[in-house]
Amino acid sequence: MTDAPRDDAETTGELRVVATAGHVDHGKSSLIALLTGIDPDRWAEEKRRGLTIDLGYAWCTLPSGREIGFVDVPGHERFIANMLAGVGPVRLVLFVVAADEGWRPQSEEHLQILDVLGVEGGVVALTKRDLVDDETLAGTAADVRERLAGTALAAAPIVPVSATTGTGLDALTRELDAMVAGAPHPHRARTRLFVDRVFAIKGAGTIVTGTLTGGCLRVGDEVEAVGIGRARIRSLQTHRRDEAEACPVSRVAANLVGIERDRLARGMVLTTPGAWRATRAFDATFRPIRRLGHPISSRGAYKLYAGAAEVDVRLRILEGTRIGPDEEGFVRLRADETIVLDVFDRFVVRESGRRETVGGGIVLDPSPPATGSGAGARLRARADATRDQLPALLVGERGAVRVDEARLLNGSGAEPGRVGAWLVRRDVVERADRELTTTLRAFHEEHPLAEGMDVRAARDAIDATVRAAGVRAGPGLAEDLLEGSIERGVVTRTSSGVRLPEHRAAPTSGSPDVERLLAALGGGRAATPPSIPELVADGIPRAAIDAAIGSGDVVRVSPEFVFARGTIDRARSIVSDAGPGGITVSAFREALGTTRKYAMPILAWFDLRGITRRDGDRRVARDATAR
Repeated sequence: MTDAPRDDAETTGELRVVATAGHVDHGKSSLIALLTGIDPDRWAEEKRRGLTIDLGYAWCTLPSGREIGFVDVPGHERFIANMLAGVGPVRLVLFVVAADEGWRPQSEEHLQILDVLGVEGGVVALTKRDLVDDETLAGTAADVRERLAGTALAAAPIVPVSATTGTGLDALTRELDAMVAGAPHPHRARTRLFVDRVFAIKGAGTIVTGTLTGGCLRVGDEVEAVGIGRARIRSLQTHRRDEAEACPVSRVAANLVGIERDRLARGMVLTTPGAWRATRAFDATFRPIRRLGHPISSRGAYKLYAGAAEVDVRLRILEGTRIGPDEEGFVRLRADETIVLDVFDRFVVRESGRRETVGGGIVLDPSPPATGSGAGARLRARADATRDQLPALLVGERGAVRVDEARLLNGSGAEPGRVGAWLVRRDVVERADRELTTTLRAFHEEHPLAEGMDVRAARDAIDATVRAAGVRAGPGLAEDLLEGSIERGVVTRTSSGVRLPEHRAAPTSGSPDVERLLAALGGGRAATPPSIPELVADGIPRAAIDAAIGSGDVVRVSPEFVFARGTIDRARSIVSDAGPGGITVSAFREALGTTRKYAMPILAWFDLRGITRRDGDRRVARDATAR
């Protein structure tokens, strides 16, 4: 499917998703229930304990007519994985701090996570306004503002509100509306549904829910659970409304058919088939959270959170990189299981032993080279690039890469330096052209009678040159480079090979080798000539045979046999003289004075060129000219 850019949310009804964050029991769920009329605390244990353990969902329409959906994420440290699953693909945040309690430990950790995730907009709600006087409220607001300084939420408006009395609700709604209006629209990209719930409904089957980014999904689409299998979308829902199409960024429930429920799990990605490739290793920028009290070590055990996925990873600080307080560097992360990542995806890392968030960053290369040497310059260039500049960087790194591979790795349709099915670095193309020219010049000097060099030999010369340049692109590259050389006029195609444009085979008349060949073929009289291997074995150079074919003195009717032109002309006359009734193979063979071994290749050659047509067991001459 083609995913077109979305227009203004006010005119399209586009949903924007907002994650909630903040310390446990600071009133996030109560506030969401007041805003939307929907209680996001879905589970009985959540009701009993007063905690949002799993992800809750609610939605409402803002005064402007824009729709907004809330992912209510848990605030308790034990459920941090759910919180990260909730905010991973979401870039707008409603941050909640209770006015009576103020800043708490989970407030700080959630802010640290949001900061490294690089949120695009936020509003801070000072809840429980009804429980404090004006002086306490002002003090809490000032403390919150100070703690937000230098983070992604530094400029976020702070709105006092009470879920009990409704005080401040209109002001909060206006700020949310302004945040959504000012947020950048989702960019055109590959479709990804980050699945955070999988369940079954009796009579409906398997349901997956998650946050949709990149492109749209439609009822009836074939989709792929990356690394797992394919399915078809039976139905879609957004906000419990059946939809024929769901577009980003939105909360989506998809009813799937064709894939078993037990094969699906949180963290997987649902997408259009063949659009993504999972990875186990990637290079990225990495920045420690603010106020981290210890250095980042490559020896720690870590968990990575990206989208809705949670995987164990090993972290290696790349050579030449230094990571310190407020100092970003480059790392390579290796996961224990596959994960679906795009360039520029944001992620968070927690240290398993200390059970704390230590930092996060941005994916720069989801399929890095085996060695991390020289990573600094490579990754700095990627960090500074736009998405459509990534294919050129990838080609610069590898020398050549297949077009479909580049799209998988970069998510861009840009095709710099396209040669056939490949994107090729300019110096590699120029080097191949030079080597091909040099090789052909030497060939023409050594074989002046030959029309051109065999295509396989030309491809081998290009392949050797490409390998010498350090390019390990795989089969098919040399062939496409040769075709490119032909298209650009560097070389010219012949009947059986290639030549330099200025090359002309030396005249065959008077050539001793060609005279020997014509004599061996009986000068047009013999209809049972030696085969090509027999001619070569008798000392007639293959170049002389090719030259005679090029001049038209000799006709190749099969890979094994050539005949003098006079023999072919005589054979054609026999067929023509047979008239509209045609001639059988047996009669043709007797008239030509040959055997079936030679007669059949000649007749097959006639058929291929339209000189004859088959009518049962007979050949009938057509009005055509031999080629």
